[in-house]
Amino acid sequence: MHFDFSEVEDVETFISVPEGEHLCRVAEVREGVARDESPRWSLRLELATGECAGRTAGWDSITWSPRGVNRVKHVLEAFGFMVSGQLDLQSAELLGRQARVLFQEEEWEDPESGRRQRRLGVPFIGYQAAE
Repeated sequence: MHFDFSEVEDVETFISVPEGEHLCRVAEVREGVARDESPRWSLRLELATGECAGRTAGWDSITWSPRGVNRVKHVLEAFGFMVSGQLDLQSAELLGRQARVLFQEEEWEDPESGRRQRRLGVPFIGYQAAE
């Protein structure tokens, strides 16, 4: 077999659904720690409806830092939580919650492998209530 690979892009693609706004549900939450040592919850978002229902659209994180809580409030409100006062919340309570989420393609170079990667990311305020 003879093949010219000089025209093949050296890009890893992790995109399994189209860009745009989708009704999504939280399928998984992983608790971790951000660089500033603040708690961070990483959310695996999967499509709730349509031809691609059940597919992972992407991952997004909320960070419980003084700088990140404005976004946390916006995201939690989109998922139907009351955020006008105090809230006691465990990460598992996000499972199954739905919101409309905007996904945009992002591309960057992985510093470890040197390979370019494409994924769908969520902009800062890319969440809206499902209704």
